[in-house]
Amino acid sequence: MGAPETSMNTASADPALARLVDQVQTARAAQGTLRIQGGGTKDFYGEAPQGEPLSTRELRGISSYEPTELVVTVRAGTPLAELEATLAEKGQCLAFEPPRFTAGGTVGGMVAAGLAGPSRAAVGGVRDYVLGATLLNGRAEVLSFGGQVMKNVAGYDVSRVLAGSMGTLGVILEVSLKVLPVAPATTTLRFETDEAAALRQLNQWGGQPLPIHATAWWNGMLVVRLSGAAAAVESATAKLGGEVIEPALAAGFWAGLRDHTDEFFASADRAVAAGATLWRLSLPQVAPPMQLSGEHLVEWGGAQRWVVTTAPAATLREVTMRLGGHASVFRGDKAAGVFTPLSAPLARIHREMKTAFDPDHVFNPGRLYAGL
Repeated sequence: MGAPETSMNTASADPALARLVDQVQTARAAQGTLRIQGGGTKDFYGEAPQGEPLSTRELRGISSYEPTELVVTVRAGTPLAELEATLAEKGQCLAFEPPRFTAGGTVGGMVAAGLAGPSRAAVGGVRDYVLGATLLNGRAEVLSFGGQVMKNVAGYDVSRVLAGSMGTLGVILEVSLKVLPVAPATTTLRFETDEAAALRQLNQWGGQPLPIHATAWWNGMLVVRLSGAAAAVESATAKLGGEVIEPALAAGFWAGLRDHTDEFFASADRAVAAGATLWRLSLPQVAPPMQLSGEHLVEWGGAQRWVVTTAPAATLREVTMRLGGHASVFRGDKAAGVFTPLSAPLARIHREMKTAFDPDHVFNPGRLYAGL
């Protein structure tokens, strides 16, 4: 891992960045804490935000975009909708389909949360598309990692570590992202089946050269999105069978699943308001159906499962661990901790990373785990 580049001249030439540097210096001197905030659309995710707000919204704009190179560099406060609209004009997209939840989300928040949408199992997650990043650390230093092309690997791992770090390592100022062309053809199929049969079928298809781009099972219905070259999609449609869903209806379904506005998540919100908890489970794709009470939604070929239940946290985590996965509270009661407790070696690595980037624990204290 190469050493980062450090630049204070950049801050002095950029009034918005200079204000952030000053705020970090002031907080550090006063032994205060800061809660990094973009659009605030993911404030519900993770442990409760703490500290004085530090807004990134002034860090706005696309610094460079090379459609032929499939690379875009964008400032962290840029609205996600603005970036996606620019990419769409060139027939390109963020392949991992980051959830938007509500309007106003930013690119920095997208990377910090590290969440991906329905296509995650087929194309990879946020960290797989981060080529480089500029970070304001807890010493009020501006650090640059990585570059704008995949072959530039200096500091590349650090850029990827920022995805899902929830702002605990510093303020993401700018990121370079790999983008992809929108697929020329897409078809969505629907199959009536129970969960166990759906999982068996998905695992069988997973071993075949099929252009499966996203899957979802809920309430007796398996929905499969095929995406890629027209000939490949047409051939797979004929092979798999099922009912073809009208394109506009299918697009609405996948957007609702991506942004958590579809029927399952609307029902989950009502259940959470009544005292249930929405859990996000990460499991091996071959894991059998979860023997847990409540509503279940299966995504990513079986690797991501959502459960709305009133079952105790200890039960969720014990069952999930037995199947080789882990469980996180997405919405609801967080008394038992949002994320699966870390093993001693992993906890040490987290502490050392935090100390390296934010020795005074200025940023987002406790957002991931207590003490970080």
